[in-house]
Amino acid sequence: MDTLSYKTVSANKATVNKEWVLVDAEGQTLGRLASRVAILLRGKHKPNFTPHVDCGDNVVVINAEKINLTGNKWTEKSYIRHTGYPGGQKSLTATELFEKDPSRLVEKSVKGMLPKNKLGATLFRNLTVVNGTEHAHAAQKPKAMKLNEIN
Repeated sequence: MDTLSYKTVSANKATVNKEWVLVDAEGQTLGRLASRVAILLRGKHKPNFTPHVDCGDNVVVINAEKINLTGNKWTEKSYIRHTGYPGGQKSLTATELFEKDPSRLVEKSVKGMLPKNKLGATLFRNLTVVNGTEHAHAAQKPKAMKLNEIN
């Protein structure tokens, strides 16, 4: 007699429920904001989380220019990239990157907390970071979320 009453349910593209979430970065610390946004993008806050499926939400982060960094990170934290040519290593401090585009500072932090594979690249496309409060996704009516509610 088969009396198994519990079944493991795996989410897939058809059964996933994706929502639009609005996160305000004003006064937030960069790392804490990025880790919680990564949880939203990944879908780890949902009961039907499946590790190999994009079951996270679409996230819009506003007020990226009002982010905080603690300690000496503004001057000592460096972002290193390579051009691909010999001796082509370039670096920027957090202040220099912030002056160029504050939204890139948030994007780089969140991207570093996502998986380093095709799924991570797909999840990163669900993130929109803007300076100021105006964003292009007002038609989707994103639900404002407090970051302290996310574990």
